[in-house]
Amino acid sequence: MRKHTLFFLSSISLFASCTSNFSEKEETDPFSKEALSDSINLLTDIRPKHEDGDINAIIEIPSGTIEKWELEKTNGQVEREFVNGLPRTINYIGYPGNYGMIPQTLLSKENGGDGDPLDILVLGAPVKRNSILKCKIIGVLYLLDRGEQDDKLIAVSEGSPLYDINSIKELNENFKGVSDIIQLWFSNYKGPGKMKSKGFGEKDVAISILESSIKEYNLNL
Repeated sequence: MRKHTLFFLSSISLFASCTSNFSEKEETDPFSKEALSDSINLLTDIRPKHEDGDINAIIEIPSGTIEKWELEKTNGQVEREFVNGLPRTINYIGYPGNYGMIPQTLLSKENGGDGDPLDILVLGAPVKRNSILKCKIIGVLYLLDRGEQDDKLIAVSEGSPLYDINSIKELNENFKGVSDIIQLWFSNYKGPGKMKSKGFGEKDVAISILESSIKEYNLNL
């Protein structure tokens, strides 16, 4: 157990060395809550893809933080999540990447989703909540949340040291320990026995999930 814990902590240190200082990013990030007009609907007004194949991710939970925020589909704004009248905070270490959703996507339970926009974890420097982050998909983490499918797309942020990575295989070869951190984190952050990882899928599978979710969103307009 001690050996496993030391490996986990040393891997976190390696991953942290690939990110910039959070407070510095807060001062310069142009997509803060203050910079975005409330008239912008982050679900419907932001395109999901760029011409170069990269995607836009709306960041709900910055890397390293534990407060749960999520996009409210009725107004397209990122809002604090409450459970039984109390703000939700995870009882674990902070998120291992910038966590959010892809706009103009929808994946129903019938098609393997949860009825919401696609979830995504973006590896790279921490950014502010509400940031619109240009990134490249490299794979997908297959997860079961209390027996229900709850997969997470994995991406790398433009401008980060990881942006040259194009697959989970390349991530494992060039940034050892990062995928282990991600898998361990999502398997345990809700407590023992709540989440189960079924491993990673490569980029082509993740892109297929994305395209299906864009198509389903457009069909439901």
